[in-house]
Amino acid sequence: MPKTMRAAVLRELKTPLKIEAVAMPEPGPGEVLIKVAACGVCHSDVHAVDGDWDPPPGLPLIPGHEVTGHVAARGAHVQGLKDGDVVGVPWMWSACGACEYCLAGNETICATGESTGYSKPGGYAEYVTAPAAYVGRLPAKADLIGLAPVLCAGVTVYRGLKRTMARPGQCVAVFGIGGLGHLAVQYAKAMGLQVAAIDVADDKLRLATALGADMVVNAKKADPVRTLKKELAGGPHAAVVTTPAGIAFDQAIRSLRPSGTCSFIGVPGRDGDRLPISIGKVINGELSLRGSNVGSRLDLAEAIRFAVEGQVKVTVERQPLRAINKVFERMRRGKIVGRVVLDIAAEG
Repeated sequence: MPKTMRAAVLRELKTPLKIEAVAMPEPGPGEVLIKVAACGVCHSDVHAVDGDWDPPPGLPLIPGHEVTGHVAARGAHVQGLKDGDVVGVPWMWSACGACEYCLAGNETICATGESTGYSKPGGYAEYVTAPAAYVGRLPAKADLIGLAPVLCAGVTVYRGLKRTMARPGQCVAVFGIGGLGHLAVQYAKAMGLQVAAIDVADDKLRLATALGADMVVNAKKADPVRTLKKELAGGPHAAVVTTPAGIAFDQAIRSLRPSGTCSFIGVPGRDGDRLPISIGKVINGELSLRGSNVGSRLDLAEAIRFAVEGQVKVTVERQPLRAINKVFERMRRGKIVGRVVLDIAAEG
């Protein structure tokens, strides 16, 4: 194997990534080395390079946490995987496995958990290492470009929908039909839910309709709260907010019918990370507000199964690794429909 590899590296926050030759990683005990085929581009990657979150990522950083590829080597004590197996690496690089949260199936909030492309090197590279126990298992003939976003966007919206506790036949409102939201529409339909899609861009709402949304609302042209309450006889049973736009969180909460649940998925930057809500409305309507942080290993396996069975299909735009800074700029301006995936293997 080569001693170096190509990677997109962040050396300083708020600066462009640079394509560099860096040292090839080696798998430690319990880890696998993965030859990366593809890596999706997530809005969280932009937050990472812009230093929007506290604590900021460790530098230098190789971003990327929607990774698909093949096992190229194994460290000591790896069981259940062999060279050549097809795997995916999600945001949750690892968790301790022993704390009260891990034991309760809430490993996504483990205090000592590590994150791919944030606290650990990610998939904007030819190779990446990951704990064998935490990688997703993919079919041998999987579409590695099309499945890459399921490793974050897919599992994140799937868990967010599960946390609303909405039942088949009930209605969920999806606020934001971008990389996350267009998958939320599909997962919700696959789960037997009725879907209302809300966005400010007509092209994204047309996509939502094509993907099965039962109604759409352009929040620039109509008040989504008033429209949802009128058209849905009191509002949706649940809402998921996939956009980082602060106003959407307030609208989602106010649109709910009594006893409804809102699941927060999108993460605003520091400037927008405040929520004006009426405590009285939350109490009187017995509303539930729930955060949803990526997904557990079980969530990941379930989310992958929906996609592999064809019930969920990512709208993908393929780009080379060298285009990453241009992709980031488009993402900052909200100019991406669906999900951009970096085709790492094509440049290898």
